[in-house]
Amino acid sequence: MNRDINKTKWKCRRGLRELDLLFRRYSEDNLDSLSKQDFEMFNSILDLEDQPLYDFIFKNESLNSPEKEIFILANIKKFTNK
Repeated sequence: MNRDINKTKWKCRRGLRELDLLFRRYSEDNLDSLSKQDFEMFNSILDLEDQPLYDFIFKNESLNSPEKEIFILANIKKFTNK
């Protein structure tokens, strides 16, 4: 699992600075305690392109994936206020 966590931390490095900071902060605070299901969901979110993620998080545009949207709203978006 340690190797998977390190791989995920590397995936948090994004092309957009805002997403880079957001995902890195989230991963530092939460990766070690995520359930397997949440860990897999977070990784699937990291597989998305930067622009749709940015538009969803900062402009409230749909990702067309309700499961990912719910996870982001419940877990990740709150880090935009820190």
